[in-house]
Amino acid sequence: MADQSTPGTSSAAREAASAKNASPKASRATAPEDSAGPSDQTASSETPSTGVMSRRRLLGTAGATGLALGAGGAAVGYAAAPSADKTVPLASVGMDTVMFHGKHQPGITTALQARGHLVAFDLAAGAGRREAAALLRRWSATAERLMAGESASHDDTDVALDAGPSSLTVTFGFGHSFFARTGLEKQRPVALDPLPDFSSDHLDKRRSNGDLWVQIGANDALVAFHALRALQKDAGSAARVRWQMNGFNRSPGATASPMTARNLMGQIDGTRNPKPSEPDFDGRVFVPGSGDPAWMANGSYAVVRRIRMLLDDWEKLSGKAQEDVIGRRKSTGAPLSGGTEKTAMDLDKTDADGNLVVPINAHARITRPDQNGGAAMLRRPFSFHDGIDADGVPDAGLLFVCWQADPLRGFVPVQRKLDRGDALSDFVRHESSGLFAVPGGAARGEYVGQRLLES
Repeated sequence: MADQSTPGTSSAAREAASAKNASPKASRATAPEDSAGPSDQTASSETPSTGVMSRRRLLGTAGATGLALGAGGAAVGYAAAPSADKTVPLASVGMDTVMFHGKHQPGITTALQARGHLVAFDLAAGAGRREAAALLRRWSATAERLMAGESASHDDTDVALDAGPSSLTVTFGFGHSFFARTGLEKQRPVALDPLPDFSSDHLDKRRSNGDLWVQIGANDALVAFHALRALQKDAGSAARVRWQMNGFNRSPGATASPMTARNLMGQIDGTRNPKPSEPDFDGRVFVPGSGDPAWMANGSYAVVRRIRMLLDDWEKLSGKAQEDVIGRRKSTGAPLSGGTEKTAMDLDKTDADGNLVVPINAHARITRPDQNGGAAMLRRPFSFHDGIDADGVPDAGLLFVCWQADPLRGFVPVQRKLDRGDALSDFVRHESSGLFAVPGGAARGEYVGQRLLES
């Protein structure tokens, strides 16, 4: 759980922007703060020519978003006046749309979503390159429709019929084993070599790796589940689910002063994430357009880890002890050396007794890029809670997802450093792991992975 921040946009900011700029025919875009650029997953008034009725058109919700006062006096976003059929308009969160097509796949620089599903698939026995290509073609078409607010198909389950896109994103990746299964070993990137073993690993192989990986995120639980169900159905006889993990984050608008994400330990989590506004952001997160292999141009590598938090042990610590483990104030995320969340940490500051204010083994100290040869990654996690186990202990923690141009320069050196003495290691357990090559975004008329599968 590296000390890096996730770019995002507050619900209030989105509503205010919508009220100012929306037009009756315009679709609204989810635009993370410091977004990667206007060409990357921007909204469009176009919808796929599938012949399937748009849920937004069906509800008459494509109008502009205004501001009204709710019963409690708080500003609440609504769509324009209901259409003649008297349907109830969608709130602004439901109308937020992310483009499927773009330079990069969605779900990487997109702001954190409230709900998420991570799923790995294995190709079925006998399935190979042809079946994989057909599957990615189906998946891409379904993702494009759902992200635009359309039904998945003519026999849709209608689970989310009355909802808008709710910032839905669907992201696809390939695991190490995919290439042998499809006869594409020569196209397998060196960066996809298996991760090394770490001392904190207690990995369940049944919940690790996989031929194919899908990340689904949305700001509505039914919209996220609808996408999950549609993609599982699309897999048909070509692939079967290897593992599935479900996660969540804070809902948009849940706080008056949105900050960096907060995890289940109660800590601000992700303060020092690289930001798209930084000049070296693309070089750290995305494979260059001239990258090797060519099919990975503008793609990224996702490390996925299920990290269980030993909450019963953690909650026995005093607040001061918890802050010493992390190296930051629990309330604000500010470094123990002083300032605000964004203040640079003073690693040399000492107290009256000459002790380091930020302990030598504090998590935030160890994970700093300047303590790891510049290694950095874009963290975009979800929290999880899968119930209480037989011993009465919560099965809860973090679905850690990080993005980088090369995991050997991003995740691996940081995790090795954590292995050598991170104070947080006594309170977490890495239970599953995966590494996936996520190709660049699909252009219109293409499907994700086409440049690999049709090379």
